[in-house]
Amino acid sequence: MTKTRTLTMTALMTAVICIFAPISIPIPVSPVALTLGTFAMYLTAYVLPPRQALAAIGLYLLLGAAGLPVFSGYTAGLSRFAAPGGGYLIGFLFLTGISSLFISRFPKNIPAQMGGLFLATIINYILGTAWMAYLTNTTFLQSLPMGALVFLPLDIVKIIIACLLGNRIRAYLHM
Repeated sequence: MTKTRTLTMTALMTAVICIFAPISIPIPVSPVALTLGTFAMYLTAYVLPPRQALAAIGLYLLLGAAGLPVFSGYTAGLSRFAAPGGGYLIGFLFLTGISSLFISRFPKNIPAQMGGLFLATIINYILGTAWMAYLTNTTFLQSLPMGALVFLPLDIVKIIIACLLGNRIRAYLHM
């Protein structure tokens, strides 16, 4: 990939994340909303190699920290990292990095890609739930239902759709 194409694709995927991530559905049983951000990050992992995928997520996080309303519910600022969803924000780096590594290593193996996306999602859950437990003064196991389990069914659907769509996008981009 040429340097110009790499920069363009990184900026494009950052924009896609910034568009999808603020769209959220509050969940009554959790202080963290359901968003389309993870889906955009899965697609980023398909479109970009690991280093550029991490750059796109890093840029997204910097834009949000600087005040651009790109976090869930069109929120922004450094304070979002100290909120119950802050662990998930940091976990997005791992989510995208691990997902992109699996996709790069197994470009033709959809089950391995799905496994990588699922593993990355579990790591994001662990980081997010641990932070939420700390902030809410509960144990990890007490926070698990509202911090991860409530999101699992839809995230599995997002992973399946991202794998099917992501491989088509990769083929279209001739990657």
